[in-house]
Amino acid sequence: MKYFLFTLIFSALFIACNTSKGAIANTTLLAKPTSTYWQQHVDYKMDINLDVNTYKYTGKQELVYTNNSPEVLRKVFYHLYFNAFQPNSEMDIRSRTITDPDKRVGDRIQKLQPHEIGYIHVNHLTQNGVALDYETVGTILEVVLASPIQPGEKVTFAMDFDAQVPLQIRRSGRNNKEGVALSMTQWYPKLAEYDFEGWHADPYIGREFHGVWGNFDVKLTLDKNYVVGGSGYLQNPNDVGHGYETSKVIPTNSDKLTWHFKAPNVHDFTWAADPDYIHDTAKVTNGPTLHFFYKNTLSKEKIQFWKKMQPKAVELMKYFSKHIGAYPYEQYSIIQGGDGGMEYAMCTLITGKRSYGSLVGVTAHEMAHSWFQFLLATNESKHAWMDEGFTSYISDWAMNSIFNENKINPTSGAYDGYYYLAKSGKEQPFTTHADRFNYNQSYGISAYNKGEVFMAQLAYVIGEAHLKKTIKQYFIDWAFKHPTPNDFIRVAEKVSGLELDWYLTDFAQTTNTIDYAVKTINGKTITLERIGLMPMPIDLEVTYRDGSTQSYYIPLQMMRGEKPTSATQLKDWAWAHPTYTFESKKVVKSVHIDPSGLMADIDQKNNKK
Repeated sequence: MKYFLFTLIFSALFIACNTSKGAIANTTLLAKPTSTYWQQHVDYKMDINLDVNTYKYTGKQELVYTNNSPEVLRKVFYHLYFNAFQPNSEMDIRSRTITDPDKRVGDRIQKLQPHEIGYIHVNHLTQNGVALDYETVGTILEVVLASPIQPGEKVTFAMDFDAQVPLQIRRSGRNNKEGVALSMTQWYPKLAEYDFEGWHADPYIGREFHGVWGNFDVKLTLDKNYVVGGSGYLQNPNDVGHGYETSKVIPTNSDKLTWHFKAPNVHDFTWAADPDYIHDTAKVTNGPTLHFFYKNTLSKEKIQFWKKMQPKAVELMKYFSKHIGAYPYEQYSIIQGGDGGMEYAMCTLITGKRSYGSLVGVTAHEMAHSWFQFLLATNESKHAWMDEGFTSYISDWAMNSIFNENKINPTSGAYDGYYYLAKSGKEQPFTTHADRFNYNQSYGISAYNKGEVFMAQLAYVIGEAHLKKTIKQYFIDWAFKHPTPNDFIRVAEKVSGLELDWYLTDFAQTTNTIDYAVKTINGKTITLERIGLMPMPIDLEVTYRDGSTQSYYIPLQMMRGEKPTSATQLKDWAWAHPTYTFESKKVVKSVHIDPSGLMADIDQKNNKK
């Protein structure tokens, strides 16, 4: 208390002294609140040499780490993701004990032979030249520092490691089901994120990722017949050719080529390689160059689908840049590989043996992740719904636009999925860690469907125009950072002028459901009823006996305001009141709660009377 009082007195004297000298600007600066946001920074340099016959590689990594936190760090952690692909790993055990395992994983890890497993072995690690003690614990490297890293300090970690690419099972690996040789995702020792919540050294069990923003300088040496695509910008196209812009490939007597990539301001680095890749490009007007890598062994029909998809990918890039924010990099790659579809820095890996509609659809979803995940880098393990749900929302609207589907509500399928989950008895709140869901299905519906409903329903709460502004402002405020759910909802509050903490609390942090009903109609008197625990404002359409209709809007009292609407506005509904009664102008024939269908009411049979 004495320190607090002293600080106040000192601040007052400081302001007074400076003001007396005419230093009004100083007073203003002292009075202005400052942001407490910070994030760590890392720069990677890696030199990798890979044997395509044994699928083993050696690596040298130099990592410059900047501690931008206000705290002293006495240890660090690295992710060694490939270690998950070993019998009895946590990923293996979880897959064999969960009720509904991912079919791509099942018990396949348990059956891997020594030459098929994945691993990353750290052989030597130093901090500013001083050797460090470390221990590999599953997919995490625990490191004891030689000296603490002070706030604002930069340190250099140097590492030698060797690794083996696992048989393709989940996201990463070799020789996937479509014959792609190398899908190199989560393939290098990756420093764990440290933020306002502390270290995020989660084991790799099944879900997705959280990484430190930084710059990557990567040299990949492998068989000269392989074509490589992925994150970053190729620095030496004249050395490699293979469809990149080049006037001449420098002759080499070696059996290998070195591909040199730089990826600025990203939080991961991914690549894929195959000797049979076709490499096409397409330029987006006033935007990036799109690269397409797909196998020449595909059927003629599938190759034509890949060709036909390319102009649609250009349209998608334009759509997302317009409706979220401009794509800030100069390239984006769409690569056949992996085990389905997965987003990465400046690229995606997707399986390629698809129908045309499926190929465009998966491209739309994964490209949208470049915004809702890679540029707005939420912690996917803790807030998967902000990643998958927001992506599903904007990609559904994009598909509706580029194919002229003219759907009134392109997100309706997500509502159906959410209703199933809410009534199944298996729902867990959004706050559940992605690896801690009892069922894979519950995770999937929650993250993808309910997450999409969260965004779509917000248009019902604050108005469509405000939602569009919120999405753009969210990108402006939080791109290249690590926003949390509260950061998003605060943007929505500032744009709309409404209080929305209740919406985030009930829909994202509980499994409370929405259920409003038309209770009675008596002449001109209408009584509505709240049955579910979650509060909502109410849009209402009333049909009178003379055949005319009228729209009403009942604000939710705790919103402390109203959305823009042309409907007749009634008095607020206080949540604790289970019923709400009002008088209409004429004798009522019927009443319909939420004719738009955007409110996620789990029992819509009682919405009409």
